[in-house]
Amino acid sequence: MATSDRNRVLRLLPIFAGSLGGVFLLINRLLTPQLLDSQARSDALGVILSAVLILTGLLWQQIQPRSPDAVELVGEQGFELKPDLPEFIQTELAWASHLLLTNTVTRSVVIYYQGEVLLRRGILGKNPTVKPGAILQRVLEKQKPIYLVNLTLYPGRIEFDYLPENTQGVICQPLGDQGVLILGANTPRSYTKQDENWVEGIGEKLANTLSNLLNETSELT
Repeated sequence: MATSDRNRVLRLLPIFAGSLGGVFLLINRLLTPQLLDSQARSDALGVILSAVLILTGLLWQQIQPRSPDAVELVGEQGFELKPDLPEFIQTELAWASHLLLTNTVTRSVVIYYQGEVLLRRGILGKNPTVKPGAILQRVLEKQKPIYLVNLTLYPGRIEFDYLPENTQGVICQPLGDQGVLILGANTPRSYTKQDENWVEGIGEKLANTLSNLLNETSELT
């Protein structure tokens, strides 16, 4: 269920105050048996002030941006790591996912690398496996991040069935040409440019760690 905009009351306050003032002026005029010149001038001033308040409120509705509505993601909190990963990599993945969940609007993290899911954390989707669709394939091929600002508008959202079903926004950050860091948010248009830079930096750090250590492990085995 969407949460209400925190600034909604402030934006509506001038409209409410102006309308209430206008109603009181009308009641006062109807209940006054004899209208004096001084009261007529006061009423005129009151009408002007009420109109200004209402106009201000209407302008605020247009000028002040509304915060996107957030939803409660469908799923359960969880933290899953591929058990046979080296301890250092497990620590690195846990650290990175914790930073993303606590410092950005991210609510769900999936790390997909070399055809396997290495980590799922946050609100977990029903499907534990990742089958790359057109969007993830493009990220892997181009090695360029893709930010889907409002997932509900994209027909290709079906490929993200490993995220909560009502995920609102998604960032797919490449981890070199071997994997993708997939982040799900509960609010559309919620990642700022600073967030995207933050995600890119963490993605590059993870890509370097995974590339070096997993390749070393494969050589030893």
